[in-house]
Amino acid sequence: MVDGVPGDIILSEAQIQARVAELGAQIAADYQGRRPLLLGVLKGAFVFMADLARSIDLPVEVDFMAVSSYGSATKTSGIVRIVKDLDIELENRHVLIVEDIIDSGLTLNYLRRTLAARNPASLDVCALLIRSGRQAPDVDLKYIGFEIPPDFVVGYGLDAGEIGRNFRDVRIWIPDPDPEH
Repeated sequence: MVDGVPGDIILSEAQIQARVAELGAQIAADYQGRRPLLLGVLKGAFVFMADLARSIDLPVEVDFMAVSSYGSATKTSGIVRIVKDLDIELENRHVLIVEDIIDSGLTLNYLRRTLAARNPASLDVCALLIRSGRQAPDVDLKYIGFEIPPDFVVGYGLDAGEIGRNFRDVRIWIPDPDPEH
């Protein structure tokens, strides 16, 4: 568990819902005539992906993959591993990776390489959040919800040691300066 408390709201529920609706409309327009496969990255993206899927006015399919580069920490370990692989084959599919947050881009770049080897017809990324100034220069995102400061955040599916996923907004996570007391 990561000791701390939720702090100030940086994105309200209304802001998030409005932006998700805009992203859904943009994706529907871009994928017209195709059936995208939304690939959710667990656990953090599950809330965003559910809302996004409902906002896309096209038939969509969904699958989930779990990868880990954080463990229970608030900073990436630098090592990415697949915890749960996909159930659906990707060959000749139009795949849209749905991510909760992009930090360094390490996990996303690993995912892209792994999934590209499975020969999808197209492979794009939709991220709810991107932490400003933290990404490698080769992180290419087709759809971005919000750019946020480089603080650790919780809410709308994102967590700190499994705490905060159920918040309807996104909040700064304030670590406990003295977790022993």
